[in-house]
Amino acid sequence: MALEKINNPNDIKKLNKEELKQLPDEIRQFLIQCLSETGGHLASNLGVVELTVALHLAFELPWDKIIWDVGHQSYTHKILTGRREMFHTLRQYGGLSGFPKTKESKCDCFNTGHSSTSISAGLGLAAARDSLGEDYKVVSVIGDGALTGGMAFEALNNSSKLETNFIIVLNDNDMSISPNVGGLSHYLGSIRTADAYQELKNGVMESLNKIPVYGERLVQRIRRTKSGIKQLLIPGMLFEDMGIMYLGPVDGHDVDKMVAMFQKASRVNGPVLVHVMTQKGCGYEPAVRHPARFHGTEPFDIETGLAKKKKKKAAYTDIFSTVMRKLGDRDERVVAVTAAMETGTGLKRFHNMFPDRFYDVGIAEGHAVTFAAGLAAGGLKPVFAVYSSFLQRAYDQVLHDVCLQDLPVVFAVDRAGIVGSDGETHQGIFDVSYLMTIPNMTLIAPKNKWEFSDMIKFAVDYGHPTAIRYPRGEAFDGLEEFRMPIAAGVGEVLYEEGRVVLLAYGSMVKVALEVRSCLNQAGIECALFNMRFAKPLDKKLLNQASNRYDLIVTMEENILSGGMGEAILEYLHEIGSKTAVMHVAIEDKFIPHGNVSVLMHEAGLDADSITKRIIDAL
Repeated sequence: MALEKINNPNDIKKLNKEELKQLPDEIRQFLIQCLSETGGHLASNLGVVELTVALHLAFELPWDKIIWDVGHQSYTHKILTGRREMFHTLRQYGGLSGFPKTKESKCDCFNTGHSSTSISAGLGLAAARDSLGEDYKVVSVIGDGALTGGMAFEALNNSSKLETNFIIVLNDNDMSISPNVGGLSHYLGSIRTADAYQELKNGVMESLNKIPVYGERLVQRIRRTKSGIKQLLIPGMLFEDMGIMYLGPVDGHDVDKMVAMFQKASRVNGPVLVHVMTQKGCGYEPAVRHPARFHGTEPFDIETGLAKKKKKKAAYTDIFSTVMRKLGDRDERVVAVTAAMETGTGLKRFHNMFPDRFYDVGIAEGHAVTFAAGLAAGGLKPVFAVYSSFLQRAYDQVLHDVCLQDLPVVFAVDRAGIVGSDGETHQGIFDVSYLMTIPNMTLIAPKNKWEFSDMIKFAVDYGHPTAIRYPRGEAFDGLEEFRMPIAAGVGEVLYEEGRVVLLAYGSMVKVALEVRSCLNQAGIECALFNMRFAKPLDKKLLNQASNRYDLIVTMEENILSGGMGEAILEYLHEIGSKTAVMHVAIEDKFIPHGNVSVLMHEAGLDADSITKRIIDAL
């Protein structure tokens, strides 16, 4: 097998033509087999197999630099750089990351995980190369979905000033996670279908190049001028008008054509964009039919494509989906906003029911927040559903455009807390801290699925900026006997015996229940308060805790710095409380990838670790 001969970077160059022809199929079968057992990003990786092979044939790694935008499509790159034997550990604690990691290989030149960053990073590498007088090639691979992010356009605009080689590969599969939307998508679609233009352009250029002496000058002038032949046939040729040479489109599943195009691009003294057309999920029919479902998949049955593990309970995202549909029925002013995450955030049902009140703005979180602010200013009740780690990309817009004007935008902050296998770039452990700093912002988190439903309804009618954070996975269905109505800044007393009180927020209420049980088994009685609000804090509840208990334990699935625990400690200090306080939160560090239960233990957020700390303190 050709694949077995690749154990180090650039081993691909040792394969003969027949082996190179077999290689893409072998890689696909390897990926399908491995990911059916470990889970991971399948559809995006199947789509870039030939593209990755062509890049590794055209360039020399690790000398040349390839930056993968987002990076979830880098599995073939990892295989071709000697990490095939580690794939059984993919996305597991201590194992192979699902994203490029500089600590993993010198062939990973830049860590990625969020979209629209590769052109900026590549441009910086190119500038550093030129400053130091080096001569390596820099290639930024970006998808058509990621190209909708504003940062990508800022980088394109800046790159036009470059006078040395810089290659941008546009991986165009007409998808981000959900199908692409907006003007850029339509623009790229027009290029995809412009076969007549490509044939005519190539014919004209070839003919002109044959003219002695003057032919090459004419070709260069046509390429430079805005009134060139491309303008006659495709008005507003975006990239070349920006000063970036455009090559393509080229078939993203034809290795030879792409290698030739990359070699041509390498000779350009300036920025050049190679437009590559691929099919997401290519080579595995279930992934072709359902690219969104196979974007990030759990272990699955290869023959059917169905998940091996059947979901037993509704996830928090499912609860959100149901409540949003019901709210849409009750109030025509409720509208939903997503940044290319319709399926992942649970808004598909709302979209189907109320298509005129659903807005997918593409991969553009900053724009999504200010757009939602505009909707609110116009009298609507916008709900922006977004993953915690992606909302941090729009901090300024939350502060400046929503909270400064006290506009009633609801932020449904999904995947809050430790999310597991996607690792550092996706752990939602900062949202409490970065949102706590903003005046007019209200922060709430539910203890279980019923409280979550109540909180969504509360937030939509509250009339102020409100963020509801909730974790990934199955919704907790315990404590159903406790369902006190939601009131602004009011927590909930669940149990109030003993010398110790646990002040738990959101997902940590479930853990606090386990801690309370463990302490009871050790002969220690324990109270439990459900904080509900991290901002504003329930000061009446804090006064009660300070006056009655010997030890206050704050519990949050967020970093300690700037979180709820520190805010509680500050208040207790203000009122002169002498009660001892223990914080259960994440230390000042990034959390790697791995199983959630393993990561919770490593972070000291599991019941056993917390119980031991409390017993030691007492």
